[in-house]
Parts: sequence; C-alpha cells; structure tokens
Amino acid sequence: MRVYNFSAGPSMLPEEVLKKVQAEFLDYNGSGMSVTEMSHRSKVFDEIHNQAIENFKELMGVPENYTVLFLQGGASTQFEAVPLNLLVKGKADYIVTGNFANKAYKEAQKYGDIVCAASSKDKNYTYIPQTSKKDFRDDIDYVHITTNNTIFGTVYNELPQTNATLVADMSSNILSVEYDVSKFGLIYAGAQKNIGPAGLTIVIIRNDLIGTAMEICPTMLNYETHAKNNSLYNTPPCFSIYVAGEVFKHLKSIGGVKAIHEVNVYKARLLYDYIDQSDFYFNPVEKPYRSIMNVPFVTPSTELDAQFVAEASKAGLVSLKGHRLVGGMRASIYNAMPVEGVKSLIEFMKKFELENK
Repeated sequence: MRVYNFSAGPSMLPEEVLKKVQAEFLDYNGSGMSVTEMSHRSKVFDEIHNQAIENFKELMGVPENYTVLFLQGGASTQFEAVPLNLLVKGKADYIVTGNFANKAYKEAQKYGDIVCAASSKDKNYTYIPQTSKKDFRDDIDYVHITTNNTIFGTVYNELPQTNATLVADMSSNILSVEYDVSKFGLIYAGAQKNIGPAGLTIVIIRNDLIGTAMEICPTMLNYETHAKNNSLYNTPPCFSIYVAGEVFKHLKSIGGVKAIHEVNVYKARLLYDYIDQSDFYFNPVEKPYRSIMNVPFVTPSTELDAQFVAEASKAGLVSLKGHRLVGGMRASIYNAMPVEGVKSLIEFMKKFELENK
C-alpha cells in the first residue's frame, strides 16, 4: 500500500507518472531499452531531452531571450555557480530568509563583495523582510532571494523591488505558482520537490548573462559551457530528465501551473485553518508569509511531537518529522500531494489531539 509522503524532498511524484515510468522501464517507446541504458547522444534520448525542455518552457512561460539548462549538482552547487558567472562588477546583495538562503550567501562571499541586505534571522526566519530599492547598494550585479523557505515554511508573496538583476533559488515552490520569468535574470531549482527525482537541477538564465563568468570559474560551473551544448556537454542525469519530462506532460494535462496553484492553495488553507482553530497545534510563521508548500507545526511538547511522528508513520502518513533546526513537524504538500492526503493528515491530527490533550 502506498503511503502519503510528506517529505521535504525527495518528495512524492504523481502516481500517474510513476505508473507510466514503470510500464516503460524495460522498453521505452519500442526502443528495446530502458532510458537508464540508452546513450545521451541517441536520437531517442535527444527527443526526450528536447521535449522536456520545451514543455518546461511552456509551463513557466519562459521568454525567447532566456535559455533553460538541465544541470547536475543540486541547487547547492548553484550557490557557487551564480557568483562565479554573474559577478562582473564583483558586488551582490543577498536577502537571508532561512537556512538555504544563508548557505547561498556564505558561499558567494568567497568570490566578491557580498552583503546581507535584509534578514529575518531575528525572529527565527518566521517572516519575509520587507525591502525597497534603497535597501540595496548601487552598482551591484544582482540581488539574490530564496522564494520559498523549505525548512521554515515562509514564502515571498511579493518580489523585492530592485534595479539590479534578480536571482532566485526557486527549489521548493517552482511550478506551484505562476511567476513572470522576465522579472528575473536567473532562476534555479533542484528537481526533487515539484519537478522529479533528485539528480536534475534546472536553471533559467537571461541570455545576456551567459558568457560573463570569472576566469576561475570551473568549466562545469560555467553556464556558457552548457548553453553552447544544449545541456549535453557531458552525460546528463538522463533518467531524472526523463521522469521530469513526464511530470511536465502530466502538469500540462491537468491545466498547467495556474490549475495546480488553485489546488495547492486549497490544500494549504485546509491545513492552516485546522491548525489555527486548534489550541493544541501551533504554526510559528507570520500569516502573510506562510508557504503553501511547507507547513511546519508543533504540539505542546517535544515528547508529543516525537509521539505524533511515530504514530502518524504507522498510519501511513510518513516523513512528517520537522527539520533539526526547528523541530516539531513539517508537512510538505507539494504539487503531487493529493487533497486526500492533506485531509487524511487533518483527520489524524484531530484524533491525536483528542487522545493527548
């Protein structure tokens, strides 16, 4: 029996996609091979690869003057790739809204004059700091944000106003809400939350930002390397790209990002409404900044938190343990989490509350 997997990543995938992948695993489209076996230079994989890129562009509304790159190394590798490629003047400002935003900020400091323009650390990252153009330095190469903070459960509902190029780590809410890509110079995201299996990282980059890498930039971290080779400079994560491509097809078939966003809002509202009316559970995030992807919550004690996680797992609601930095529980309700999964979680929460008050 399949469980409801609330993991922050790798996360659950649409069941329809998993069944299709299963059916095609030994023989993809009459090729007599699994995608895991075929050459990345073959015509069969070339079609898989290019179709995935085109479907992703369509879903995201990527303008013509942008390039989509399929890379490896996770979003964490982009913490270094971004400054190595974009620090032409040598200066950038970062907004630090959580653990991964802080990691990106720390990595960038190795390569230039990097300043934290705003942070929500003072309240344990339970809000998004409000900024205006005056909060950013003049003559900077870019401003970096993390649109959704997986560990702390916060999200940008309004992008910061800046005259500089805006760069975003969109790993944990990409394809869950519509964004105007033209407002960003560069977007990057690890796949293992809303896109597909771990191993693939996607970068959307405005073309004028390609070809400006520092001399010390390694070949494999240089966006120009991959742009010139259609992301096939070396062997790509073929299977992850294939599954991601099937996720893109599935998302298109149900109405695209706009349609899934409506479902995501509904799921999150159900869960937050239950938490808010309860005097047993508590969500620490300031309401205007609550993520619809990651919902952290606690019970009255750490002992009850541990009991909740253990009993929920036995009930088929798995991976609810919160990150070690915040404790408690975290329900990651990405695109593939069905409404029924959230309703099942709420029913369990009701039962647990009654039994442990």
